Amino acid sequence: MKALRSWISVCATRCSIALMEALAVFPLPLTRALGVLLGWVLYALVVPRRRVVQANFALCFPEWSAAERRQHTRLVFVHFAQAWLDRAWLWHAPEKSVARRIALSGALHELEGTAPTVFFLPHFVGLDAAWAGVALRVHRLSTTIYTDQSNKLVDQWILQGRQRFGKLRLFGRAEGVKPIVTALREGKPLYLLPDMDFGPEESVFVPFYGVPAATVTSLSRFARLGRAKVVPLLPRLTPGGYEVEVLPAWTDFPTDDAVADTALMNQRLQDYIAHMPTQYYWVHKRFKTRPEGEASVYW
Repeated sequence: MKALRSWISVCATRCSIALMEALAVFPLPLTRALGVLLGWVLYALVVPRRRVVQANFALCFPEWSAAERRQHTRLVFVHFAQAWLDRAWLWHAPEKSVARRIALSGALHELEGTAPTVFFLPHFVGLDAAWAGVALRVHRLSTTIYTDQSNKLVDQWILQGRQRFGKLRLFGRAEGVKPIVTALREGKPLYLLPDMDFGPEESVFVPFYGVPAATVTSLSRFARLGRAKVVPLLPRLTPGGYEVEVLPAWTDFPTDDAVADTALMNQRLQDYIAHMPTQYYWVHKRFKTRPEGEASVYW
């Protein structure tokens, strides 16, 4: 029975990947329409994650009415589904097609040269488009920290997709800080996504929308150890694909106070979210780790 379940899982995974490869040639409006449909299905069926989004909104946007929270929750699932299906063309369509659908804007000069750089890439749904868009322009080895997926076929597919353009080296969390810092100082940009709840280890509680949130201090730590500038990348899902805004490097970061730096990171992230609140990864239990003695905010 275990062997049968394993075989079914492998077949289902292979069929799903094949479907994504087939979707790569679909016109973008059709892919996005399918994303709307899938988003509505997920909203209706994946009740536990719908409750997570609603709980996050209740904490972070208490000024919204119940009707507004429901409307924004539906849009979160739609944008999540659209971005997921967009991986079909991001990872399988011809390079010219991908480049045509991803527009870079903003402080593009921050992408030039070999200065040590940490790209602060928050968990907006378009983060894979940000990787692709920058890789198509910046032709030097970059790095990031990657957590293996339990499904090895999915893991291989994701790795191939994210390494498709340019050169991207992925460090496992078990490899530690030293090789990442070495790469940074050698001028290899680091993509960092530190805005999720990774548990109590190496985290500090700093405000996120006024709520204590367990947050890793890695952005401050890597910027300081690597003597690197921090450049935010903000990917926005648009009707024609994505716009990836490159913001100017932070001039007041890092400091000698990693906790204050991390609180500042969360504050600036709030400002970024304000411009596209339903494109943030609210399906994540951002407040899962609670200060000692505080009850869970999820039900």
